[in-house]
Amino acid sequence: MRSTPESTHDRYARRAWIAWTVTWVSYAVYYFGRKNLSVTKAAIGQALGAHVLYGVETAYLAAYAIGQYASGWLGDRVGSRRLVGFGMLLAASACFAFGLSSAGVLFLLISVVNGVAQSTGWPGNVKAMQEWTTADTRGRIMGLWATCYQVGGIAATALAAYMLAHFGWRSAYFCPALFIAASGASVLLLLRPGRAASPPEEMRTERRAVARSPILWSYAASYFFIKLIRYSLLFWLPYYLFVVLHYSQGQAGYFSTSFEMGGIAGTVGLGWLSDRIPGVPRSFFSACSLVGLAAALVLYPRVGGYNHFVNFAVMAAVGALLYGPDSLLSGAAAQDLGGRSAASLAIGMINGFGSIGAILQELTTRVVSHIWGWSAVFYVLFAAAIAAALALVPTFRRAARVARPNAA
Repeated sequence: MRSTPESTHDRYARRAWIAWTVTWVSYAVYYFGRKNLSVTKAAIGQALGAHVLYGVETAYLAAYAIGQYASGWLGDRVGSRRLVGFGMLLAASACFAFGLSSAGVLFLLISVVNGVAQSTGWPGNVKAMQEWTTADTRGRIMGLWATCYQVGGIAATALAAYMLAHFGWRSAYFCPALFIAASGASVLLLLRPGRAASPPEEMRTERRAVARSPILWSYAASYFFIKLIRYSLLFWLPYYLFVVLHYSQGQAGYFSTSFEMGGIAGTVGLGWLSDRIPGVPRSFFSACSLVGLAAALVLYPRVGGYNHFVNFAVMAAVGALLYGPDSLLSGAAAQDLGGRSAASLAIGMINGFGSIGAILQELTTRVVSHIWGWSAVFYVLFAAAIAAALALVPTFRRAARVARPNAA
C-alpha cells in the first residue's frame, strides 16, 4: 500500500514539536550543572574545608550575568542550534572538571567557565522557540514551555542529592555532566531553524532599534527586581523555614518546593491569559501579577507560621505570582519585542540585567535579616515587587503598539 506523502503543514508541525521538546529538555538539563553546588556545599566543606568555596557562587553569577549579553549578541548571528549545543558541551566539561577538582582556585575558575556556558541556555533556547511560535499563540506555548526551569530545578536537586547520598559529592558532578553532554548533542543533531535568517543589513538595523528601545530597558529594570526576589527565595526559603519557623531540615526542604510548584501554575496561567486578550500588552498582565505578589509577600510572614497547609498555600501563591511575570517578560514579551532578527539580543539583555539582581540577593538578604530581622526581608521583597511593577508602566501603550507587530 502506497504511503501518503507528508503535507507541508504536517512536516512543519512535526518539526515544531521536535524543536519545542528538544529545547524544553535542554533548558531543564542546564540546571543539572547549577543546582549541584547547593546540594554538595556542606559535603565539600567537610571534605576540603569551607574556604575552598569562597567566592564561587558570586563568580558564577557574575560570569552568568555578563555571559547573557554575549550570548544574546551571538545567538542572532550563529543561531540557536550552535549556541545551545556547544554551550551545553562546554557546561558539561565544566561540571565534570568541578568534580575532579580539590583546590579553591580551580573551583573559582571552573565556576566562571560554567557561568559563561550556562548563559547560552536561555537566550539560545528562547530564540529557538521564537522561530517556532507566532504572536497569537506564544503566550500559551511559552507558558507551558517555561515550566522547564521549575521542573529542571527540582529534577536536578533530586539527582544531585541521590548521587551525593550513594556515591559521594564528586559523583554529583560526574553524572549530571553526562546528561548535559547528551542533551547538547541532541540539540546539535535535532534542532533546526524555524525560518530563514534576516538579511545582514536588516538584522543590524533591527538589533540597533531593539537595543535602544525604552521598552527593552523597562523590561530589564523590572526583571532586575524579579530576579532579586526569585533568587532570595530560592536560596533562603529553606533556611527561613528551619531557623525562624523551626521546621525540621527535611520539612524545610519539602515545604520550600511549594515556591516552584506554584511557579508552574503561574507560568502556564499568565501565558494563557496574555494570549486570550491580545489587545492588552503582556507587560500589563505582568505588572498586575507583581502587585499581587507584593501583597502575598507581606501576608506570608504574618500567616506562614499558622500551620503547614497555610504556609504551603501562601508560598505557592507567591511562586505563581512571581514566576508568571518572570517567564512572560523574559520569554514571550522579549520574543515579541526582538522579532526574528533580534530575539536573542532582547532576551540576553533582559536576562543579563536581571541577573545583576540575582548577584545582589545574598548581600541584601544577609544584611537586612541581620540588622532588622526576617520580617524586614519580606518588606524589602515587597518593595522590590512594587518597583518591578512600576518599571513596566511606561510600556503599557508602547508595547501594545510596537512589540506585537514585530513579533512574527
